[in-house]
Amino acid sequence: MRKVAAGILVLALGKAAWAGEILPGPVMAEIVRVIDGDTLLVTAHPWLGVMVTTRVRLGGVDTPERGGRAGCPAESALAEQAGAAVRAALPEGSVVSLSGIRPDKYGQRVVASVTLADGRDLSDLLLEAGYAVAYDGGRKTTWCR
Repeated sequence: MRKVAAGILVLALGKAAWAGEILPGPVMAEIVRVIDGDTLLVTAHPWLGVMVTTRVRLGGVDTPERGGRAGCPAESALAEQAGAAVRAALPEGSVVSLSGIRPDKYGQRVVASVTLADGRDLSDLLLEAGYAVAYDGGRKTTWCR
């Protein structure tokens, strides 16, 4: 069901993505769960009578990978800290606002800016805390030194 819902949103955005357009938002969404430091599972309400559950990748930032995707134990530990910080800021059921919504380069989720209910930008919070680095979609920075 989740893949179907994510697919519906990607299909809905598909024509806009081909034209290089972005759904500006804001689109209100409820946090289902935090997947990792830069990916959330949300239920969004993009228009009247439509609810979509999809994964949202934070735009403009990259956080460390955990487990087998980490380049070293220090990266995995920092990834756990980043995820915990996001879970603390956005417990299940929190409401956020999505903007600048576009499909990711793999078509598996959307990329968006996430604004907390108090107006703070989630990407900015992660950058300020040292849990993220700026990311433009190109080559990722190593977290291992």
